Amino acid sequence: MKLESIDIEATIEKTKRLLEEDQGISPSLKTSIELLLLLVTLLLNRLGLNSSNSSKPPSSDPNRQKKQKEPGAKKPGGQKGHNGTTLKKVANPDIIEEIPLDPTTLPPGDYKEAGYDARQVIDIDISQIVTEYRAQILEDANGKHYAASFPDGVTRPVQYGINIKAQSVYLSQYQLIPYSRIEETFHDQAEIPVSGGSIFNFNEEAYEKLEAFEDIVRSKLIQSDLCHTDETGINIDGKRRWLHCVSNDQWTFFHPHEKRGIEAMNAMGILPEFTGILCHDHWKPYFRFSCDHALCNAHHLRELQRAWEQDKQEWAKDLRALLIEINAAVEDAGGQLAPQTDSHYRQKYKNLLERAQNKCPPPDENQRKGKRGRLKRSKSRNLLERLIEYENETLRFMEDKRVPFTNNRGENDIRMTKVQQKISGCFRSEKGAAIFCRVRSYLSTCKKHGVMASEALRLLFAGKFPAFLNE
Repeated sequence: MKLESIDIEATIEKTKRLLEEDQGISPSLKTSIELLLLLVTLLLNRLGLNSSNSSKPPSSDPNRQKKQKEPGAKKPGGQKGHNGTTLKKVANPDIIEEIPLDPTTLPPGDYKEAGYDARQVIDIDISQIVTEYRAQILEDANGKHYAASFPDGVTRPVQYGINIKAQSVYLSQYQLIPYSRIEETFHDQAEIPVSGGSIFNFNEEAYEKLEAFEDIVRSKLIQSDLCHTDETGINIDGKRRWLHCVSNDQWTFFHPHEKRGIEAMNAMGILPEFTGILCHDHWKPYFRFSCDHALCNAHHLRELQRAWEQDKQEWAKDLRALLIEINAAVEDAGGQLAPQTDSHYRQKYKNLLERAQNKCPPPDENQRKGKRGRLKRSKSRNLLERLIEYENETLRFMEDKRVPFTNNRGENDIRMTKVQQKISGCFRSEKGAAIFCRVRSYLSTCKKHGVMASEALRLLFAGKFPAFLNE
């Protein structure tokens, strides 16, 4: 790597060579210089990491530039045959404004009604709606009173309706807007005094109403053929915690926990009973579960890119190209390769990794200082051994139409958690994290079934679930 025209790697190698040749240097000074060189190498490797060769997000890339689209033959704007999404007239408008013609602007003569030309303006009116229920009271001849019953849920002299509750939860848990700004929104837009404490109570009510939903989504994921799983760090009241996710194209389940590993995965109550295919990023505790596994090749591509760029491993560049080629072939074949093609690519994979053994050998056992333990390996060697050992899990996408090339489904489902953490910084309590996970599980699942978040919450506060949860 060059930094301001200085070839740092060449300089490090030259320094190491001089250290070996200089017999007069003291052992302590030599050790100190070697330590400094090691630190420089570690920092250099970190400096060379970006979103293309590591798990760092694109937003952290230095001098990040958006990819420019190559000029094509198509003109800007909608193409010929494209179905537009322009506004359409409403059959039954809420307000009709008649516009009479000024007769003084007409030339003399007799006129008759010939219809009208109509134009519509679509707008919104945000305002509070107050419904007063008046329960009739009757009195008999003896002075005894009989009162009609109020509707279910109407229990106080003045209370909030289900639409305010649904909108509050929608804004805080789905749009991730802080409580103080939600207060401002209700006050400024509709002159409704909704406090932060009330918003939390609405979120807590939604959490309690969704207890049965959790049982449903657990059961559905356990019975499914394929699940994606991922985990990410969260901050709860200044403490490091973990948010775990198990999901697929139809269902989503989030779970907060103190631990990252097997204890948290067991606590979710899904993976111990799951017998399908589990797609993940090779976090070792996932292999503790007795199901088939599929590894995320997006992670492999980034790691291979790093091995090529930083460790100059030619085999990594070739294997990265091979995985991309196989993925293209799988897509062209409709999601699954024919047995003969599968065998062809699998043999190419094996041959390439076998040659890589010579280019990236294991550490010399003669350098072992003790009898116990595994000798430290380079990142490239660890990657190579993992790709050899987990060949079937890496290439499972070739032979099973259900298995994708990457674990993007799981990573996409968990992504909004990072947005929440950037906005709020943390969860203030364990209960707040639990509310977020359960409500977001519900809203994500509803979205996958074509039910909008606002409608899903209105149904929830009305004591109902969307139809797909009742099937």
